[in-house]
Order: sequence, then C-alpha cells, then structure tokens
Amino acid sequence: MWMGACGLRSPGITKFNESKRIPLMRTNELKKKMKNGEIVTGSFVYIPSPKLAEMVGLLGFDFAVIDMEHGPIDTGVAEDMVRAVEVGGATPIIRVTHNTPHLILRALDIGGQALHIPDINTREDAESAVKATKYGPEGHRGLAGVRAAGYGFTGPLSEYAAKANEETMVIAHIEHVDAVNNLDQLLQVDGIDVYYLGPQDMSNSLGIPGQAKDPRVVDLVESSIRKISEAGKVAGCIAAEPAAAKRYIDLGARYIATHIVRFMADGSKNFIQEVRG
Repeated sequence: MWMGACGLRSPGITKFNESKRIPLMRTNELKKKMKNGEIVTGSFVYIPSPKLAEMVGLLGFDFAVIDMEHGPIDTGVAEDMVRAVEVGGATPIIRVTHNTPHLILRALDIGGQALHIPDINTREDAESAVKATKYGPEGHRGLAGVRAAGYGFTGPLSEYAAKANEETMVIAHIEHVDAVNNLDQLLQVDGIDVYYLGPQDMSNSLGIPGQAKDPRVVDLVESSIRKISEAGKVAGCIAAEPAAAKRYIDLGARYIATHIVRFMADGSKNFIQEVRG
C-alpha cells in the first residue's frame, strides 16, 4: 500500500496493480522461440524513429535491434523506441556502442530485453559482458526501480532481479579475426545466448574493409557458424538477401538479422525504374 506525502494511503495503486496483474517484467518471447529451436528474424533500426521501430514488429519480424552503435540514437529516444517495438509485438534489442558496464546498464534499464554487444574477442570480454548484464549472484548489474523493473511498482526488486536474469539475453559480436581465433574459448562462457557474426567488421579486421564477399571473409564466417552450431550454441548473422539467410541457416544459424531500410531502398529503386521505364 503506497503512502502519500501527507501519510495518507492511496488504495487506488494497490487496486490497480491487483486488478491488472502487472508482471514483474515482460516475458522474452524471442528467447522462448529460440529455446524451442525456432529460426528467428529481425531488423536493425539505426534511424531514431519509434514509428519505424514499431513497424518492424507489425511487419512480422521477431525482433528489432535499436542500433545505438551506428545510429544517432540517444538513451531517451531509445527508450521510446523500446516501447514502440513492444507495441508492434516484437522483442526490443539494443546494440550498445561498446562492451562497457555502464552502457549495458542503461540499455537494459530502459527495457532492452537483449543486447548486441560488440568487441567480444576474448573469453574475458565475454565474461565481462555477461556479468554486466546479470544481477547477482550471476553478475554485478546495478539494481534500481527502473522502467525494466516496472519502476518498482509491480513487485519486490528481489523477485524482479531473478526474473530479469532469466529473461535478458546476451548477443556477442564475433566480428574480428581475433574472436574467430578464440572461438573455442568463447563457446565455453556461460550466459551467451547468440554468437553473432559480422562479415563487414570481419573484413575490416582482415585489412580488406567492405569486402564482405571476399573468400577469406566468407570462409571465416561460414566455418564459425558451423563450429558454433556443432557446439550446441546459437549462431547468428546479418543477411541482406533471402538466399544469404538460407545459406546461413543451412550451415546451422538460427538468428538472422537484416535491414528494412535496405528493403525500402531496393523496393523504391525497382518501383522508380519500372514506372519510368
């Protein structure tokens, strides 16, 4: 029962909570699908637009990645985009700019149910990412009555923390040749839900930036997907075309991301070309 500033009880809040049966936090439907062995698809959104983020779910994608690494999205806008993704029926994921505890904390506190975390090249990097994502005893994420916790209105923070540890996901970026070389060690780290291959950054680490279709890059990406899958872990990758997505799935990947802006661009170009002849 909440006590107001004058010491008077406000029964309305208790009644509201009881009647609405507000959960401690949202169930991560994406994690549930992946536990069931399903293949999931989603899109990055690097434009600071809640409307566009909402559309990702309405179009039928399983998740939307709010890209704070390569897009001009600040924390306040990201929070509104998380809400929009939820309304659209998808799982809100945030790509943070760096594998740093305070950035991970803020992304989770505003409601991200999973995080794309770059710079996972060593076992220590992976363990640090997991610990920053989880509350004790599994990690050291700071605990407070934030949006992800229903602002502390929906139940004890002790119960929320346990639920959050179950529902939040860590998506580790394998996008450097060093990460590939250390993949056996990375696969031994508990708490990584998806090992995500980034061909463009992989090409950059090889000194051939932007040449994602170079045989050296293709080999590293595809062999890594096989190894991750054979280890019983979930592999993921970016795919701009259905053919690429199907190839990765055939290799064992189950987490496929893409860019709806790319689809908008391709569709627009085709329309203009056909109309103008």
